[in-house]
Amino acid sequence: MNRLAALGQLPRILILILMLTLLQGCATARPSNPGDVCSIFKEKRGWHKAALQAQNKWGTSMHIPMAFMYQESSFNAKAKPARRRLLGFIPWRRPSSAYGYAQAIDGTWREYLRSTGDYWRVRHDFADATDFVHWYVRQAARRNGISTSDVASLYLNYHEGPGGYARNTHSQKPWLIKVATGVQTRSQQYHAQYQQCRDSLKPGFLGRLLGW
Repeated sequence: MNRLAALGQLPRILILILMLTLLQGCATARPSNPGDVCSIFKEKRGWHKAALQAQNKWGTSMHIPMAFMYQESSFNAKAKPARRRLLGFIPWRRPSSAYGYAQAIDGTWREYLRSTGDYWRVRHDFADATDFVHWYVRQAARRNGISTSDVASLYLNYHEGPGGYARNTHSQKPWLIKVATGVQTRSQQYHAQYQQCRDSLKPGFLGRLLGW
């Protein structure tokens, strides 16, 4: 009788597994309109919740990590640097260990985990990646005396490392300065867009009940 009851539960278990698989796919799929933060958050309500939580935790604008991740990975959860090519066509090593939404390298990610004690975090999770960028921005701002509203300088820190920024390595890279300016512009655009839709992103009764 118990065996028959277990067999009767199989369809429900299979449906649950399928639902979890589909939800995982939705969580890691890239947003359909990455240039519009309102579209991103309406499509991915969990991202909005994570962005708000990280903003409240670290005290820096959610639009900074969003602009960084747009630039670094185009919101690709599994992004990695392209492999180098030997002789122009043989796939070789990647230029760095950068991975995930924020393109965090192995060493810096380990430092973040040790600093926060959140050893369960992973680079291909949006909430963890946005928390990481906030942490990095706060470290860089304190170390080099940069305002958290100076997004271009914060991105230069992110790209060159706080030590490299302090040594002014970015001054020899006009292309990087141009990219950093673009990241600041993106952050400002996201901020302006968000002001137009923030009220519509507040969860209704069902959303609050489900913890959205």
